[in-house]
Amino acid sequence: MPLLALDTSSSVSVAVTDDAGSALVRHRADLPRHHAELLAPLVAQALADAGVDRRDLSAVVVGTGPAPFTGLRVGLVTARTLALALGVPALGVPSLDALAAAATRAVPTGAPLVVATDARRREVYWAAYRRDEQGVLGTLVEPRVGPAHEVADEPAVAGGFVVGAGTHLYPDAFAGLTHVAGADDLDAAELVPLALARRAAGEALGTDPLYLRRPDAVPSAGSKRVLGG
Repeated sequence: MPLLALDTSSSVSVAVTDDAGSALVRHRADLPRHHAELLAPLVAQALADAGVDRRDLSAVVVGTGPAPFTGLRVGLVTARTLALALGVPALGVPSLDALAAAATRAVPTGAPLVVATDARRREVYWAAYRRDEQGVLGTLVEPRVGPAHEVADEPAVAGGFVVGAGTHLYPDAFAGLTHVAGADDLDAAELVPLALARRAAGEALGTDPLYLRRPDAVPSAGSKRVLGG
């Protein structure tokens, strides 16, 4: 039974995979801040190109971020809506994990890998990982948000590797780490093997967004009283 995977933590990435997590079709659109317009047509195109009827899907896998609020919400709402309509589970996987899953295959076993993406405000979303000798991806540093120059000060990543859009935005901050070329863009298909393995291990795969910071818009503290004289 095929699965649909989608991620809107940066650009829009959609994939259809088989039940082992191997990609049948991949599609990507690099138009920032146009997630709402692009996602539904890209999903329809991916399913058509894979020759898959959406009613045959066994699950919808979605990247949960971290990412800015608006783009991330589009992917999560779409995944939940599709899953509910089809009567299949929606499985959430942190987007940084998917970037790490691809990049760690190109670095030595056990070496630390930093994934750093654009958090705007001159900051990055980042986490650190390591793949063990059994091929299992482990987390060294849980997802954080902060100035790029603070990442290299983390002892767990010393002498390691780095991947993600943050490396291009703040090259000086990551000069002490080795860049993994060709792995900076998230492929939604990478979410699926992680989701399948974690589900088999009994892990919860919630679809709550991973924002890491408060939204810019906050509720009003209430109207001011005007006292008569």
